[in-house]
Amino acid sequence: MKKSWRWLLRKRHVLFDGGTCKFKMKPFMAFVFTAMLFVVYKTTKLQYERTELDSKLHPLYPSQEVEVQVDEAWRSLVSLPRGIIHATSDLELKPLWSTSRSKANVSSPCYLLAIPVGIKQKDNVDNIVQKFLPVNFTIILFHYDGKMDEWLNFDWSNQAIHIVVQNQTKWWFAKRFLHPSVVSAYDYIFVWDEDLGVENFDPRRYLDIVKSQGFEISQPALGPKSTGIHHRITVRSKTKIFHRRIYGKGRTRCSNETEGPPCSGFVEGMAPVFSRSAWHCTWHLIQNDLVLGWGMDMKLGYCAQGDRTQNIGVVDSEYLVHQGIPTLGGRSAKKGRKTKELLKRDIIDVRSQIRYQSTTEFRKFKERWEKAVEEDKNWVDPYKRTIWGLPKKMTG
Repeated sequence: MKKSWRWLLRKRHVLFDGGTCKFKMKPFMAFVFTAMLFVVYKTTKLQYERTELDSKLHPLYPSQEVEVQVDEAWRSLVSLPRGIIHATSDLELKPLWSTSRSKANVSSPCYLLAIPVGIKQKDNVDNIVQKFLPVNFTIILFHYDGKMDEWLNFDWSNQAIHIVVQNQTKWWFAKRFLHPSVVSAYDYIFVWDEDLGVENFDPRRYLDIVKSQGFEISQPALGPKSTGIHHRITVRSKTKIFHRRIYGKGRTRCSNETEGPPCSGFVEGMAPVFSRSAWHCTWHLIQNDLVLGWGMDMKLGYCAQGDRTQNIGVVDSEYLVHQGIPTLGGRSAKKGRKTKELLKRDIIDVRSQIRYQSTTEFRKFKERWEKAVEEDKNWVDPYKRTIWGLPKKMTG
């Protein structure tokens, strides 16, 4: 045994001492070193390609479940040459023959207006569209009442995209048909309700203000004749071109200590306008199953691409009149009717049911947010001074 150890030591001495043997080892070591470099290079390149492809396929903040889906999506594409994959699209109509005209060749910038519509608001929607068409807007109408043929008499109807699904909300449509990779061609995305008066609104001037102030998320102010105003920050100021925050007492006391919504960094869900980057984030914030959107406006500041107190604003000089007309479900049953009478006549107060559903969804969304914050140990809240628009000391 001792003899074997002495033989091994002698062999090690021969292999690694100077002289002829050392000279013979140099080509071998160079080969090994080159091979190692090649493996590192190929591994790094593969990781880079995968990361780049993942960034086109996965959401901003993937969960473990989404990461598995991304892995599967990546594996399904490895048989294709990379250059054939186009990660983005648009909503422009494409010609089927050479003489067809399409907006696809119109020079940028271009914008998108998406509205859920019903036939009862046909004339008002026509007024809105007529304002937007001259400013290189693509129009997409979500027909929630199933009626589309009645819109074909408008000259602009053939230029618009029509999507027909009965009894669905704006956010249901937006989640399914305004995917960020599809609307990435548009600099700004307007996701509006149909009951908005635009007599005092000019989209070109509005966009000039939004761009000059760097608003990633914005909305036109609501004029004095508006109904259904829920937050003072959306009310028009006659003396300003735009504003980012408000002060004073209302349902919420707004002061310098209150930096969150609805005192600053806030727009309401009826007429929001998003930059491309802000929409990319907002689309992921929209829940797949919570279609009424209650509570989401309080969290839009997290999609402001920076400081929400600066990147979110309300434009006063170009304002709207919110008509507050109920759409889905029609009007509520009259207060004088008794429940027994409604049951006898088999009448359901759909509007009341929708309001109840909204409250339920608001609670679910808040619970989901709080759970996500608790479970994501790596996430840091940039606005932890405030909770749902109120200073922590006021929430108890």
